[in-house]
Amino acid sequence: MSDNYLLNLYEKALKLPAGRKLFSMLFSRKAPYFATITPTISELRPNFCEVKFKKRKAVENHIQTVHVIAICNALECAMGAMAEASVPKHLRWIPKGMNVNYTAKATSDITATAEANPEDWKPGDLPVTVKAMRDDGTVVVEGTINLWISEKPSKGS
Repeated sequence: MSDNYLLNLYEKALKLPAGRKLFSMLFSRKAPYFATITPTISELRPNFCEVKFKKRKAVENHIQTVHVIAICNALECAMGAMAEASVPKHLRWIPKGMNVNYTAKATSDITATAEANPEDWKPGDLPVTVKAMRDDGTVVVEGTINLWISEKPSKGS
């Protein structure tokens, strides 16, 4: 067992039937807009998260490809789960910006990933590498979500 509450919850959920779906639904309640893409957190470990979601009418744009804002939502979901599963207990994080490039049409279901370097969890800026791919492995969006990492205030403050 990890000493991280989110990783512990994920590991417990994986032992249940449809555990990934259940965990993903619970996680989506933390930031309700995540639920608009119906994400499934398919892999979660320290410094890495993978989120998948289906191409369907609700996430399509006018040319029937997956809308980039839906993809950015998945990237932020992956980043949020990765950050919560990775941040040292004495630190806290908040996103401060996203910089992405659209590299190909999103014509299928989407897999989004977020990844950080373990040694970067210290006060200051932390760039998280994010990427979204089609089913054939083609990258459709790539970029960085920048986090601000700071010390948690002491309990007496």
